[in-house]
Amino acid sequence: MEERNTTLGEFIIEHQNSFQYSTGELSRIINSIRLAAKVVNYKVNKAGLVDIVGAAGEQNIQGEDQQKLDVFANETFIQTLINREIVCGIASEENDDYITVAGNDNSHNNKYVVLMDPLDGSSNIDVNVSVGTIFSVFRRITPVGTPVQLEDFLQPGVNQVAAGYVIYGTSTMLVYTTGDGVNGFTLNPAIGTFYLSHPNMQFSPDGNIYSINEGNYIHFPQGVKNYLKYCQQEEGDRPYTSRYIGSLVSDFHRNMIKGGIYIYPTSSKAPNGKLRLLYECNPMAFLAEQAGGKASDGFKRTMETQPTELHQRVPFFCGSKNMVEKAEEFMKNV
Repeated sequence: MEERNTTLGEFIIEHQNSFQYSTGELSRIINSIRLAAKVVNYKVNKAGLVDIVGAAGEQNIQGEDQQKLDVFANETFIQTLINREIVCGIASEENDDYITVAGNDNSHNNKYVVLMDPLDGSSNIDVNVSVGTIFSVFRRITPVGTPVQLEDFLQPGVNQVAAGYVIYGTSTMLVYTTGDGVNGFTLNPAIGTFYLSHPNMQFSPDGNIYSINEGNYIHFPQGVKNYLKYCQQEEGDRPYTSRYIGSLVSDFHRNMIKGGIYIYPTSSKAPNGKLRLLYECNPMAFLAEQAGGKASDGFKRTMETQPTELHQRVPFFCGSKNMVEKAEEFMKNV
């Protein structure tokens, strides 16, 4: 008889005690994200049928046009987390400032903050390319019982207690870590349940895919240009294959499964890089390291960067360990 797959709910319960703070709160946060992801997945899959694609007419804090689905996903995740009364604060790429969550009794007793990019790659929505949600969870550092403060969000990535992403693609998957490996769950849309489909996900130490927007080549630092030339040389297992979707979740997900490196460097157009440390780079770095990969800014470990502002941008090199280390060599030897 075929063995029944483990559901995400069962997996959370079974592994709750392996988490160092096993009070059940973190499990409830993951459950909330699971619920919000199902709602957003439903909307994403209806995107061609209803008036949910296109620009919402607003810009977010980064000056980027907000898509209607951006706004919907942001509100869905925020409301789901607030309604469950399990977090004391939320920071989103779509919001100027963080949100303080007091709880019904105004007690401020919850211990966790969630940072998120509610819909990564949203410029791809109306052309039917995979998009995703990225999330990061920290334990607050200010006293429980007081309103959450900015320093609760400006923690280095090494302090993360959980991180993950949801990818809304040909199938919808939730991939996450609580510091004990990386596991992927695929949604069965017929019954609305996530099943463990990719246990113990790992980056291979080497890969043959590089993911970067080569259209910006002229603007890249010399170290990145030299690494790209190395990737394209005919030698050993090279040239590597270039694969770039332009949706961080999709590019990262493919490279974790197939082996590869994702690079979004500094450039003369984006002197600090484009990706956000708190909403994109830290959670992906945590996942990468838990899956045997590596993440850095080209010189130092991403998760050791001390954030100074909510919407801070950093360069990002992430993926198979040996590929990231080779790229770092080229960055240092300019």
